[in-house]
This record gives sequence, C-alpha cells and structure tokens, in this order.
Amino acid sequence: MSRAMARPREFDREEALERAMGVFWGKGYASTSTDDLLAAMGIGRQSLYNAFRDKRALYLEALEAYQQASVAGHLRRLGAPASPLSGLEALLVGLVSDDDALRSRGCMGVGAVCEFGAEDPEILALRGRASPVLHDRLVERLGQGQALGEIDPSLDCAEAAAFIAMTMQGLQLAARGGAAAAPLRAQARFAIERLKPRR
Repeated sequence: MSRAMARPREFDREEALERAMGVFWGKGYASTSTDDLLAAMGIGRQSLYNAFRDKRALYLEALEAYQQASVAGHLRRLGAPASPLSGLEALLVGLVSDDDALRSRGCMGVGAVCEFGAEDPEILALRGRASPVLHDRLVERLGQGQALGEIDPSLDCAEAAAFIAMTMQGLQLAARGGAAAAPLRAQARFAIERLKPRR
C-alpha cells in the first residue's frame, strides 16, 4: 500500500494576509523581506507562492485590503454624528491613535505613495479607486454643514474636501515621523475651526 503524498499545511489565507499587511505597513515594501513575511504569516515559502504568487502581488493585495478597511473606517466616523461638522472632526481626530506603536505606522496608503511616488501605475490605480469615494462623501457632508449653518457658506465644498484630505495625509505623515497624540489632535481641531462661519 503506497503512502499518501504529504499535503502542505493548510492555513487561514485572510489571517495570513492581515499579518503580511502589518509587516508591509510597518516597514514598507522595499524594507520587507520574504523571510519577514514568512515569519509573520507562519507559513512556508511554497505556501506563500501558491496562495499569493510573489511578494509584489501579496503587497498589492495587502494594500488594497488596507485601503478598503481604512476608507470604510473614515466613512463611518464621518457619517456617524448627526452634525456634519462633528463628523468632520471625528474623521480627523480619529486618525490619531493613543497607541504609540500604532500611531507611528502612519497610513499604509500614504506610505505607498511616499515609497513609489507617481511611477507605479498599479499603486496609482489602487489610490485612484479609494480617493474619490471619500472625496465625494466629504463634499456631501460639507454641503450639509453649510445648509445647517455649521460651515462657512463661502467655502467651495470640493476645495474644502481636498483641504481635509491633505490634512489627513499631513497628520498621518507627522504621526509616522514621531509626533505625539496631543499636538496631532490639536492640529486636527485647528483645521476644523477653519471651516466654521466667520463671525
């Protein structure tokens, strides 16, 4: 009776992807080795290749998963309060984690732009799918805030939405650079104050 061929150890693909995301998020693409990924994911090299093809494909999938979760979180904070201005404040302040290690990671999406710039079409395509969703919702909430008298009616909502998006990126870059939570939250609230009607 012949012995059955040894089967590769099965693993939870989604859990492995989440662990890989954590490594890429903390170290970036170039500084992450395949060995780093294998150790974090708890799988063998062949399993990585079978499930994700290669490091590059794994990175793109992890980045896309990160962006989907991140944008969903942004939209939840932005839309939760009845007050549009409070939603905008919750969006910005919610970017700032009390956990020093988590805060210092910044944003994986912003990190990807910093690492690859505008030279990588696949990275740009991923960003291009995520950014308009948040931008459109920002414009909508800003318009609601103007209708309620919470936000300066002279502001162009599209320009204000772009300002908020750039503020988000600035906060996340500052966090990755080691900024503490309190000053980051102060800057978030400073940005929100700029949206209020002028007295």
